Amino acid sequence: MGKEIVKIFDTTLRDGEQVPGCKLNTSQKLVIAKRLDELGVDIIEAGFPVSSPGDFNSVVEISKLVKNATVCGLTRAVKNDIKVAADALKNAKFPRIHTGIGTSDSHIKHKFKSSKEKIIEIGYEAVKYAKTFVNDVEFYAEDAGRTDNEFLARVCEKMIKAGATVLNIPDTTGYCLPSEYGEKIKFLCENVKNIDKAIISCHCHNDLGLATANSIAGIINGARQIECTINGIGERAGNTSLEEVVMIMRQHPNLNLDTNINSKLLFDTSKLVSENMGMPVQPNKAIVGANAFAHSSGIHQDGVIKNRETYEIINPCDVGVNESAIVLTARSGRAALAYRAKKIGFELTKNELDLVYLEFLKFADAKKEIKDEDILLIIKKSI
Repeated sequence: MGKEIVKIFDTTLRDGEQVPGCKLNTSQKLVIAKRLDELGVDIIEAGFPVSSPGDFNSVVEISKLVKNATVCGLTRAVKNDIKVAADALKNAKFPRIHTGIGTSDSHIKHKFKSSKEKIIEIGYEAVKYAKTFVNDVEFYAEDAGRTDNEFLARVCEKMIKAGATVLNIPDTTGYCLPSEYGEKIKFLCENVKNIDKAIISCHCHNDLGLATANSIAGIINGARQIECTINGIGERAGNTSLEEVVMIMRQHPNLNLDTNINSKLLFDTSKLVSENMGMPVQPNKAIVGANAFAHSSGIHQDGVIKNRETYEIINPCDVGVNESAIVLTARSGRAALAYRAKKIGFELTKNELDLVYLEFLKFADAKKEIKDEDILLIIKKSI
């Protein structure tokens, strides 16, 4: 039996762009949107059209450009927002309107000063109105992570009746534990009568570092869409990282889940987004960080040189990285030094290696990292 496909909803251009200092102009958004389409993203959230003329124009132009992915525009549960989004999406081959409202007690009481029944009514009318423009309507229950499950089930049931094709269950504040979020998704799958008529989507934030774990818990329990960003960028501590959830599914075949993503483009896409947004990727970032496939400990280096799988669960080529990096430091051993020397054309004998290694340690204690030119100097000095 084939693996079930989890749809990848990329919100780099909407939620990701909400990071202070990461504003993109339309031409930059088009470059990234083109790459996301090539990457195999199923849905591209192109922006929040009513928020500014620039964002409206970006959604218009992305709608014209994208050939394969669904193009999505975000709105509040406000008629004008929805009308403006529909106008921006007119040229999209596969348009989607993403509308919704807060459902937690906190949002209902403090943000809307409303009641549960009124919130359901507003959401229902918004979905019905969006449905007059497009067939594909996604509803978000903002702060679903802190929403009572029974009320959330009522909301979901009503939105499906209004015509929602996707139900977004956001952990807006990144508060949930994976077990809690997974149970929430499971509860909805088991208690919303018409749930088979919609896809449940995970939209998790990383305030406690749990966005990826929560999204995986969500799909294990029945969700079939993950909302994420390249490099995990996004408001506050960021969103679920696209590259992480994609490779988790690839590395765990027992989940029987996969995506349409061409993983060989992940590293290059990460760099593209980082450069355009001026947002560096931390070196220890999973999958796409500079150190993700770098080894400096002698014990690890020896193992990787003998068999890559000793310390790497992912083949770097699978994510677009040419090869593992053997980084020479004072913690490196003879095997790593011999490996790097061979790379620059020196096949050292055991006796030569012993002499070179003694000189290498002196250099390594004085420098953070030994480069190829240093190796050449060390060899010339030693033998």
